[in-house]
Amino acid sequence: MSNNEIKRRGLLLVLSSPSGAGKSTLSKRLLEKDDNISMSISTTTRNPRPVEVNGKDYNFVSQAQFDTLVSQDGFLEHATVFDHSYGTPAAPVQAALNAGKDVLFDIDWQGTQQLNQRVGADLVRVFILPPSKIELEKRLKTRAQDSDQVVAKRMSKANSEISHWAEYDYVIINQDLAQAEAELFTILKAERLKRARQSGLADFVGELTSS
Repeated sequence: MSNNEIKRRGLLLVLSSPSGAGKSTLSKRLLEKDDNISMSISTTTRNPRPVEVNGKDYNFVSQAQFDTLVSQDGFLEHATVFDHSYGTPAAPVQAALNAGKDVLFDIDWQGTQQLNQRVGADLVRVFILPPSKIELEKRLKTRAQDSDQVVAKRMSKANSEISHWAEYDYVIINQDLAQAEAELFTILKAERLKRARQSGLADFVGELTSS
C-alpha cells in the first residue's frame, strides 16, 4: 500500500504576503497543478463585479445574512474591509478536511491569526517575501494595475505586513518564481506526509503487524 492509499485528514494551506510578492501567481500555479487542493470561497457583503459568479468567486450575501452567520459561529474567520464584510464559511472547510481534501487560503496575517485560533492543528502557514524593497516596488509598477499613489500606499503597508513573518511556519523568498513554486510544493508534500494527518496509518500498521 502506498501513502496515496492511506486515508488522511486534509490541511489548510495559508499563503500571505505583501501585495506584489507573488502570492496570487503561486496560488494559481498550485491550483492548476494539484487536483487535491481547492481555493476557499469567501462570503462577502459587497456587490458582485460583472465578471464574478456567485458561489464560484464569492458567496454574496446581505449584511443581515452575514451577521446571522457570525452569531451562529458560521465563520472560521471574518473581518470588515472598506465597509464590506468578508468571512470564511466553516462548514465546507470542515467537510473538505474530513474528506482528506486540502484548502488554499489567500488571506492576510489577521485572518491567519483567527484561523490559527480555530483550527491550529490543521493549518500550514506560508509567508511569501520579495527579494528586496526595490524589486517589490518594481513588480507593483510593472503589473500596471495601480496608480503611483496606490503603489506608494501598498509599499507603505508592506512594512506592517512583513513584520508578521515570524508568525508563519514557513517563509519563501520569491526571487525566482520557479524556485519559489518548487519550495511551495515541497512544503505541501511534506505536510501531507505528517504522521498526525495520516489517519489511516494506525489501521495499516495494525494489519502489518497482525499475526
